[in-house]
Amino acid sequence: MAQLKSISAFSSSNLAFHGPKRESFPYHGKVCCLGKLSSFQELGARKSELQGNAFAVSSGNGSVTRAHDKQVIRAVLPSYSETEVSGSTKERGLRGKLNKVVLAYSGGLDTSVIVPWLRENYGCDVVCFTADVGQGLKELEGLEKKAKASGASQLVVKDLKEEFVKDYIFPCLRAGAIYERKYLLGTSMARPVIAKAMVDVAKEVGADAVAHGCTGKGNDQVRFELTFFALNPKLNVVAPWREWDITGREDAIEYAKKHNVPVPVTKKSIYSRDGNLWHLSHEGDILEDPENEPKKDMFMLTVDPEDAPNEPEYVDIGIISGIPVSVNGENLSPASLLDHLNQIGGRHGIGRVDMVENRLVGMKSRGVYETPGGTILFAAARELESLTLDRETMQVKDSLALKYAELVYAGRWFDPLRESMDSFMEEISKTTTGSVTLKLYKGSITVTSRKSPYSLYRQDISSFESGDVYDQADAAGFIRLYGLPIRVRAMLDS
Repeated sequence: MAQLKSISAFSSSNLAFHGPKRESFPYHGKVCCLGKLSSFQELGARKSELQGNAFAVSSGNGSVTRAHDKQVIRAVLPSYSETEVSGSTKERGLRGKLNKVVLAYSGGLDTSVIVPWLRENYGCDVVCFTADVGQGLKELEGLEKKAKASGASQLVVKDLKEEFVKDYIFPCLRAGAIYERKYLLGTSMARPVIAKAMVDVAKEVGADAVAHGCTGKGNDQVRFELTFFALNPKLNVVAPWREWDITGREDAIEYAKKHNVPVPVTKKSIYSRDGNLWHLSHEGDILEDPENEPKKDMFMLTVDPEDAPNEPEYVDIGIISGIPVSVNGENLSPASLLDHLNQIGGRHGIGRVDMVENRLVGMKSRGVYETPGGTILFAAARELESLTLDRETMQVKDSLALKYAELVYAGRWFDPLRESMDSFMEEISKTTTGSVTLKLYKGSITVTSRKSPYSLYRQDISSFESGDVYDQADAAGFIRLYGLPIRVRAMLDS
């Protein structure tokens, strides 16, 4: 079969697939809403099979070609014959007619079933899209075959790791954005970068619609669709889980068999997981009862703090204008820096959070998160700010950080309010430059050193010894004036 000509519309920069310069963090999985992480085996490979290399994949002969770092990856499927295509692209579907749909695709059961469902119900051509945000793509060739078998006309894979960390994670870190006191927004930050890439792909292939596999009870449907609205309001959005009659895994398997779609043979995980370069989340099964303690074997990125090394490890984080740039004196790219800290933090049991949160759709949910590298970075950033921000600035920043986190959690990344707040965060962080040394020990982080050329801390002023700048006798007048309202109220009460 002739290969699809539409692949030529993609630039090499858009389809670049970069292997990390360091060891990828030891798990492979699938992005939630692009497919759930289904088992430890899916995550458990200890080294990325794509480490340090790119691959050019063509289904014309099924071959996989290894290329140099930072080369192009193109995943192309052979087009269907005219007879096969006519049924999906020229005829009206059961629910209407769309020309071409870009589907957020993982190769799991849900998205494999969505492909024929879209063709059947909307009479459309389906372009599958997979984003690499650090969750690990175990087998691109296998993903390609799954997409082809499901009925897709094209598969597009984009490496978004550097963009994800640089343009989404680091701004949230600089802002100090934490949702409901604990959640470091791992999934919330990943959705807009994926959705943005889907909009770009839709434009490049001439699609008139996008589709996702998010359920109607979660936050992710909102995050994807608000991004679609913000970047291309003319795109149609299809959310099969809000439309179809499939209610669970068994229904999906039955639908797949009916439409001759090979059912992915994987061990069904008892947990619903979402992984990327920032975190790994766990929901479901015994976690649905907030009284239950998580099982020890559930965790995949971090060792149990009780089993962590008996000797502490010191790590030095270099920061420029609120953005991390180095680890232990070595300058690294954003994604490589985070990947390296994930490995360090993971072996010391850093970054485990167990919380009950308020979902955007109104219900409460319980989740357990592993964010080793992110937890280290948050500790370093906040500690450096203790030197570089004055009291009023810090208080205003902390108050805005709550709203910033709320906007990100709610999927409003491209909201003008968040963008304006980000400009404020960038401005006040200009002097947040320096380094912080942290001690990691059995799940805990202790700050041991912090320094900055813009430090507002003055030892000569803070010392208990007498100095020329601060006269302790001045404190008496200050206290009388500062306490005047209290004295007046006391006089009135008496």
